[in-house]
Amino acid sequence: MFWEEDEDKTLPYQVPDDVIDMVFAIQSKTLPLNHAWPLSREIIKHLPWLTDYDFAGIHQIHVAESNNGWMRPEDDEEGAVLYPSKRTKLTIRIPLEKYDEASKMVGQTLNINGHDLLVGKAKKKVFTNAGVLFARYVLCEPNEDENTFLSKMAKEIKTKTGFKVKKMLCGKSHNITIPDADLYTKHLMIADLDSDTSIKIQQLGLGGSRELGCGIFLPHKSIKTLKPTE
Repeated sequence: MFWEEDEDKTLPYQVPDDVIDMVFAIQSKTLPLNHAWPLSREIIKHLPWLTDYDFAGIHQIHVAESNNGWMRPEDDEEGAVLYPSKRTKLTIRIPLEKYDEASKMVGQTLNINGHDLLVGKAKKKVFTNAGVLFARYVLCEPNEDENTFLSKMAKEIKTKTGFKVKKMLCGKSHNITIPDADLYTKHLMIADLDSDTSIKIQQLGLGGSRELGCGIFLPHKSIKTLKPTE
């Protein structure tokens, strides 16, 4: 007889820390809304080894959706800017062994298309074995329909982790501007993950362009909190 139980969530799970998020405090009055490309160029200039790791990535910078009546601009608003607060952070996903080298960014001023960003103190952040993960940007093809996109993601998850995903939700689309082109992305939420699969997806990511913040997954509290249209 073969009998396999689901993972026992009551047992402590030791999260591996060979890949981490490194979170920097920042000081910046304004940043371009479409900052993924210039931010990546500046960081890679200081940390050229970042491109040696397929899983290493640079999170796009996000601020509160509403601040004294200010709402986040749409992607297609030319010249739109963000207004970082004191709580706004810069986060990069790196191998733990590179933490000391990445710390050399502290005190540097990055030029993000004419907007200054002063990099402050850093701290380590290990992954959480969350059953639900969310990525704001996952690369897709232009006009790719939802079913095709989700099937492609399910296949990649199976290849990378051996896990057959059962629940995913595709959300809002975004364009990321790079020189002479636009990249197309979608929100993606993945639910009902076991601990090993959750950590592997966070470590490896999905799709390409990790240096532009694509395919980088974060823990999400509940699938119910994301509306299909968001």
